[in-house]
Amino acid sequence: MTSVFASLTTVPHRNAAHPDGLADVFDELAYNINRDSDLSGIRLGVLLSAVGRRSYGPLLLLVGLIAISPLTILPFTTSIVAAITLLIAGQMALGLKRPWLPKRVLDIRVPRRPFFAFLDRARPAVERVDGVLLRERWTFMTVPLFVNAVALCVCAAALITFPLSLIPFAPFAPGLAIVLFGLGMTARDGLWLTIGILFTIGAFWLAAPLLF
Repeated sequence: MTSVFASLTTVPHRNAAHPDGLADVFDELAYNINRDSDLSGIRLGVLLSAVGRRSYGPLLLLVGLIAISPLTILPFTTSIVAAITLLIAGQMALGLKRPWLPKRVLDIRVPRRPFFAFLDRARPAVERVDGVLLRERWTFMTVPLFVNAVALCVCAAALITFPLSLIPFAPFAPGLAIVLFGLGMTARDGLWLTIGILFTIGAFWLAAPLLF
């Protein structure tokens, strides 16, 4: 099976394979992606390559950030991001060491200026989270058996996004859960993984009237 990044254009990396927190992921994006390019869009594959070639945590964190960003006002963006999340989390649940995505998905383009504008607005909150709230704890939740369970919760958050997309702003809840899962996996912080599970339960509560 071809690696998710086999077809990517090579970009320089500082430490993209091992970011330790949310600020590190933001730094990798700022360092590896040219915000001033004349091209209006950034290939999703390039974004994924920028945050880490082999790590599920930063990948989930990136797609989660897109899921809660203003980019979701674009038609079908919420459902596309949910489908990508489902594919990544499904491979994580199966225990695959390297995620794989089809070239058609990697070629999706994210609007450059709105994406960086969102990162700039979010940066102050990111620094507060990394400096105070995010650290290694409850690391038992980041070992293989628990990781599989967390991956299934991420799948659930992605699946529930589809019916919630019928309700304005409702997909924010599972999108935030995916961000929390990505944070927890990246920083090996089991507390954030637990909060992500609670947000997923909350998303199912929101979707209950649509499902039953």
